[in-house]
Amino acid sequence: MRICSFLPSGTEIVFALGLGESLRAVSHECDYPQAALDKPKIVRSRFDADRLSSAEIDRIVTEMYSRGERIYEVDEEVLRAAAPDLVITQELCDVCAVSYEDVRHAASRLEYPPNIVSLDPTSLADMLDDIQMLGDLCGASDAASAMVAGLSARVDAVRSKASAAGSTPRVACIEWLEPPIVAGHWIPQMVELAGGVDALAKPGAPSRRITMDELAASAPDVLVLMPCGMDEVRARDEFLALDNLDEWRALPAVANGRAYFVDSGAYYSRSGPRLVDGLEMLAQMLFPQVFGGAERGYARWEG
Repeated sequence: MRICSFLPSGTEIVFALGLGESLRAVSHECDYPQAALDKPKIVRSRFDADRLSSAEIDRIVTEMYSRGERIYEVDEEVLRAAAPDLVITQELCDVCAVSYEDVRHAASRLEYPPNIVSLDPTSLADMLDDIQMLGDLCGASDAASAMVAGLSARVDAVRSKASAAGSTPRVACIEWLEPPIVAGHWIPQMVELAGGVDALAKPGAPSRRITMDELAASAPDVLVLMPCGMDEVRARDEFLALDNLDEWRALPAVANGRAYFVDSGAYYSRSGPRLVDGLEMLAQMLFPQVFGGAERGYARWEG
């Protein structure tokens, strides 16, 4: 089977199923595993987000939407050369990846239109279902079942251990800094599984913009800063450059040394198998005395 992935999480799943050789092209954001970087790129971004601040990215995206412009473009020449049987895409967020309609339109122009699968999970269970679905479609059902079983066992282990921790901290997960956006979809469920309660969002609900007053009123015990697509180093740099840093310093979580920067692109913003790694890290942030171990994939803000 010839596969094209417009979605980093889809690319991760395909590789994890042992089907990397079947991938003929991937998104420009597909950077994991390392082998994905060598695949032809089927998507182009119309601006370089790596060189811009959170506020600058928000401004450009807002202006492009107001003009009816696309953020991403499908490279139809690469798509034709790939001649896929299966295309993996999404409908969840047009800011995070090329739109479903653009993918569908480009695929319809091929000589042999492929099967198009949209991955749109809002929970960890949905992500596990996506793994099994792709495994079934690609002739790797047994590998998918084994992967799902292993990931499910790790989720259950976190849930069980966290339930005995003896407290339920209030947690705020912020997926964008300027303007502040609270993380939705699967993140609130991850907070609950790790033994906390999300102070600002409900499981399955979409991400949304909030005000600093709203964040302050939520009085989080733990603050997790997970700017979409950024690692913990860039998240820290973005945070320290904020004009309203004093407002953030006043939050209970920050004042008490419970604010963390995470590698969102690896463990939180992409709905692939590494969400379970992110869950284990989140549990460690909430209950370091229970989960222990070396810190990885995140960093505590030292103030």
